[in-house]
Amino acid sequence: MAKRTLNRRQGWRVNKIQEERLARAAKREERALEELEGGDLGPEQHGLVISHFGVQVEVETENPEHAGQTYRCYLRANLPPLVTGDRVVWRPGNQGLGIIVAQLPRHSELRRPDTRGTLKPVAANVDQIIIVFSPLPEPHANLIDRYIIAAEHAGIKPFLLLNKSDLLDPSGQSRTHSLLNTYHTLGYPLLEVSAYSGDGLEQLQAQLNHQVSVFVGQSGVGKSSLVNRLLPDTDTRVGALSELTGKGTHTTTTARLFHFPAGGQLIDSPGIREFGLGHVSIADVEAGFIEFHDFLGHCRFRDCTHEHEPGCALLAAVEAGKIHPQRLASFKHIISGINTEHY
Repeated sequence: MAKRTLNRRQGWRVNKIQEERLARAAKREERALEELEGGDLGPEQHGLVISHFGVQVEVETENPEHAGQTYRCYLRANLPPLVTGDRVVWRPGNQGLGIIVAQLPRHSELRRPDTRGTLKPVAANVDQIIIVFSPLPEPHANLIDRYIIAAEHAGIKPFLLLNKSDLLDPSGQSRTHSLLNTYHTLGYPLLEVSAYSGDGLEQLQAQLNHQVSVFVGQSGVGKSSLVNRLLPDTDTRVGALSELTGKGTHTTTTARLFHFPAGGQLIDSPGIREFGLGHVSIADVEAGFIEFHDFLGHCRFRDCTHEHEPGCALLAAVEAGKIHPQRLASFKHIISGINTEHY
């Protein structure tokens, strides 16, 4: 069915209705803030943003006397957008509501472009990015490399996690095994687990303790299943793989922070199938391929495309076994699309 085209008057009416709705929502928020600030507010205290709900955020108090209590809080107009993981200064009000009065400095920030290409933070104060992949849906080095680049760009440690290890080919000759060997050789920390059988979960818990972690990875790799095994009381919904595409269906709808008993924290964010990198430079991409560092800048030609030019240092490194051919292919693919990606 053809998409209906609005004439000028109809478009004006649609925009006017949208503006009126936004104005009414702003007035409701303003009245709520006035009522809170006009009442008896408690003293300023530190808190942790554990989830986001439209114009409100859910804040967990860090006051030891009220540990674990959460409040729905409004933001004062002069504050920047907040994300899960932010630490804030807030004041409690009545009926479980409060007001955030200040944002504390972030030591790290994970950002990605939105549909318009504008960078938006998705999590704050993260210590490590857990890159989850699995034998099904079949893992692709290019997607894993994109996550590694994003982690390096954000200054956050990457950690590779293979879930569904019970589905691995016992012969050890699968493409997934080859992928594991490549990253293991490069020195990236890597762990094999199974949310289904429980294998490796104790080692994973030890890796998560005392750190703020984010799980990233395409849908269907089992991020929600892992959360349910690690924190059975969270009841994160699990989506099955699409039989048609072999890709996962999205289940988690908003980023939320969970606490582990030993003190670590996990931010579970919505699964994504493609991670755009239009916001990084070629130098950022190069930094994400750590084994290239000794060879970049040593090609005979400054504009070398690393395809077939004589004197190409990267091609020579591949021939010498110092760079895996798949890594070079991934590098060239990412570089070629870095300025043309659409989100």
